[in-house]
Amino acid sequence: MREFRPTRFEILPTIIKNLIIINALMFLAQNTFAGPTSSFSFEDYFALHAWQSSLFRPWQMITHMFLHGDFGHILGNMFALWMFGSVLENVWGPKRFLLFYILCGVGASVIHLLILSYEFVPMAADLMQLSQMSVSGSPAFNDAVMAYAKAHHIQLTRILSENNVSLATPGIRTEIMELLTTYYNKTINTATLGASGAVFGILMAFVYLFPNTYIYIYFLFPIKAKWLGLLYFSYELFFAVRNTAGDNVARWAHVGGAIVGFVLVYIWSKKERNNRWN
Repeated sequence: MREFRPTRFEILPTIIKNLIIINALMFLAQNTFAGPTSSFSFEDYFALHAWQSSLFRPWQMITHMFLHGDFGHILGNMFALWMFGSVLENVWGPKRFLLFYILCGVGASVIHLLILSYEFVPMAADLMQLSQMSVSGSPAFNDAVMAYAKAHHIQLTRILSENNVSLATPGIRTEIMELLTTYYNKTINTATLGASGAVFGILMAFVYLFPNTYIYIYFLFPIKAKWLGLLYFSYELFFAVRNTAGDNVARWAHVGGAIVGFVLVYIWSKKERNNRWN
């Protein structure tokens, strides 16, 4: 169990510096080409999309790490990258650190995509069943629609109320199916972006290697790295499992990055210990 005590090390090592520069340039490009008049969408091409989406491309499992939603998003990720990543790069060297960063980001994206598939496969199957019930005129259609909306966090009751209609309105079934189909297509095409998965992997590696190092929250309140890591991981896992409506944060990517980071640093540390004894 070690505590990190800085002696001679680079405050802004090479890989950290270049990652921050690349992320800043990509963020600038995102905002430069954003808007309804733009003919190119960075999010559609480089952000991560579900395997079921027509927008999915394999390279997105890497490129999504260099895009961010807003200034607060990129600021938080880059600060954490520098705060914890600088220590790891000084300990490991640039090549191992870069490999670790990429593997955590890709691992986080794979876990995120697997969870999306777990959610979208039954969602698509239920939608197909609803479509068949609508065409056949099944009397159980209304109950099935409400159950579908509840299961997939669709505020159908509010939408119907705003349009002064109900499920009993004549001819409403076609409009309901169009609404649900549009919602499904929009959901599978939702982009995931940010370096958070890789950053969570870095945080977990820091916690594993230097569990008793004090971290100062808001530069005032000290807490040991192991407790901060445990609390943060538990927080993300709780909300990932809960999957509340309106939560647009990729919680499973955070959890996935932390898991991949822990596994990698555990394996590397075990190999180093074995080599010292051999």
